[in-house]
Amino acid sequence: MIKTTLRYSYAPLMLLGINGLAIWLASAGVHKIALLGVVLVAVAISFAVERAIPYRPEWNHSHEDSLRDAIHVFVNESLILLSVAAIPVLAALRGRHTWWPADQPFWVQVLISVLAADMGITLVHMASHRFAWMWRLHAVHHSVTRCYGLNGLMKHPVHQTLEMLGGVAPLIVVGIPVPVASALAVCVAVQLLMQHSNADYRVGLLGRVLALNAGHRFHHIKFAGAGDVNFGLFTLIWDHLAGTYDFDPDRRFTTGDLGMAAKPDYPTGYIAQMKTPFTARGACGPIQQLPRRRLGERSVRRERPGPTVG
Repeated sequence: MIKTTLRYSYAPLMLLGINGLAIWLASAGVHKIALLGVVLVAVAISFAVERAIPYRPEWNHSHEDSLRDAIHVFVNESLILLSVAAIPVLAALRGRHTWWPADQPFWVQVLISVLAADMGITLVHMASHRFAWMWRLHAVHHSVTRCYGLNGLMKHPVHQTLEMLGGVAPLIVVGIPVPVASALAVCVAVQLLMQHSNADYRVGLLGRVLALNAGHRFHHIKFAGAGDVNFGLFTLIWDHLAGTYDFDPDRRFTTGDLGMAAKPDYPTGYIAQMKTPFTARGACGPIQQLPRRRLGERSVRRERPGPTVG
């Protein structure tokens, strides 16, 4: 009974409860430290629920990656916070004029920022599977062999910066206020926890619209081309439109399904992962090639090794 309750209440707790708390605090003008506290609470809840209702129990145990992933989270979450702190400076460069809908309720402004960031980050993500130089950076994220909460920020910081530019730069241009950007930063952190979670939670038909863990596991299938699906951060709207949405409710994943088949020996240490995209070894890794589909055509997974770039 307790596990069933967790399976159906976890997503509302995180997506509505934790995000709602962050939005309320940001609208009240609290110090950003309080919002960082909300993120830490979300991480603690995520870890607790992953252990209570795990999708794969073995994914709750370190694959000699826990320290590395903690460093990734610290570095990349710091980049997110710095981007929020830089908004006033960038706003000064932009000038006093703003196109931001400041007359709308605060929660509506946050929703607008979420949808706009979702589009920008999704497009950068898609491009990262198309262009070799971007894939070399993004490959760090695809080297994971288990899906759990901290995987979401397991990224090369250069690639993390590219995604932030794609999602946040247009918002800064139109004049997003710092409190709204702060709430958006928390929403991003919560979404990454949910999207890579090892918790076996359920959302029903909403899973076809929201970019959550059940759909995102398909993005981490290790064969080049097979993972060219479900790119969205917050939603799968753009995947439906681009024909890159795919989902099979009967598919179950194991550690052997994840990673990169063409590069099973990808470095696992943090420093090595920072260097690899800029070395000959990194340049010879696989590139995920987006299949050329007609707009709206359903994705077809191709579970086979893909071409190499060298």
